[in-house]
Amino acid sequence: MNDAALTNAADADVAARSLLSGIASGDQRALETFYRAYHGAVYQFALRLVRNPADAAELVNETMLEVWKAAAKYRGGSRVKTWLLSIVGHRAVDLLRRKKRHSGNVEIEDDLVDDEACALPDALAGAENARHVRACIERLPERQRQVVHLTFFEQLAYPEIAQVLDVPTGTVKTRMMHAKAKLVHCLGSFLGHGEAP
Repeated sequence: MNDAALTNAADADVAARSLLSGIASGDQRALETFYRAYHGAVYQFALRLVRNPADAAELVNETMLEVWKAAAKYRGGSRVKTWLLSIVGHRAVDLLRRKKRHSGNVEIEDDLVDDEACALPDALAGAENARHVRACIERLPERQRQVVHLTFFEQLAYPEIAQVLDVPTGTVKTRMMHAKAKLVHCLGSFLGHGEAP
């Protein structure tokens, strides 16, 4: 992130911490403001995890209810957004497990496949159509999609992503390395052959 983005992220975190203090003391207006500020990010991340709009909406509600109940437990060890997305991640795993018990065919984790390291920013800069990028991201295994989403769309650092996903930072780096390799290959096929997703 550049300096302006870091400043904006720091300012947003200060405001979010203030809202959490209000929520912890029972201020419903603080919760409404917090909801307006973060429901979009929560929904987008939830949708990446569960890939179903209705389930993602349910996760938004569950997450905000958890914020209402647990705001006083926030200790400031991480950015508020990191803490919030951790709640989403845990709630999503719970939801997927419940669905798996009922249907028996929902996958929570995908296997990693070894690929070569690459330069993702170059491939993304060369992509002429955002539709190609979205199509390539959707083809990634779930765990790699999560890391890409949190890195590029939520602008979290690897240690923050590790906290959100409850995995070691090295695992995040490995997933990103594999995701980058797959994205470069996928985008290269679109750009090189003019394919449509």
